[in-house]
Amino acid sequence: MSKYKTVVSWNRSGAVFTDNRYSRLHRWLFDGGIEVPASSSPHVVPVPLSAANAVDPEEAFVAALSSCHMLWFLSIAAKRGFVVDSYRDEAVGVMGKDADGRRAITTVTLRPAVEYAGKAPSREEAAAMHAESHDLCFIANSVKTEVGCEPRETGPSTVVATDDRSISR
Repeated sequence: MSKYKTVVSWNRSGAVFTDNRYSRLHRWLFDGGIEVPASSSPHVVPVPLSAANAVDPEEAFVAALSSCHMLWFLSIAAKRGFVVDSYRDEAVGVMGKDADGRRAITTVTLRPAVEYAGKAPSREEAAAMHAESHDLCFIANSVKTEVGCEPRETGPSTVVATDDRSISR
């Protein structure tokens, strides 16, 4: 069993606090010494109480899903003999109400654009690699949010890996 640890650190920095007008800016610390400025989303708590130039948990959630999918996709493509030159995903998460009426990220749509060196997979092969990536993604397997995938074209050696269907859980 693997364990993953992060440190989330926030300080009041002299704010009254009980008036609810304190800074939401905080830090995420990861192994290896990486530190990321984080904050509530300006969509939830207005600036200046939120920091627009920091990562918010909702963005991080979408990025984690996208990153996990990409890492599996790269591994699968390599095993199948396809050389990936670049992978760019402009993923989008949508905040809405879940089945219980609570606010939640209800849909995440991945839109990976993959460029290959040499032989590119067929649309069917690429779609199968994305479907397998989705099934293997630890993060997607850990959440109840619908996670879709809409690959997009970016260049001549790009294959769109979908037939207009989203991969969903």
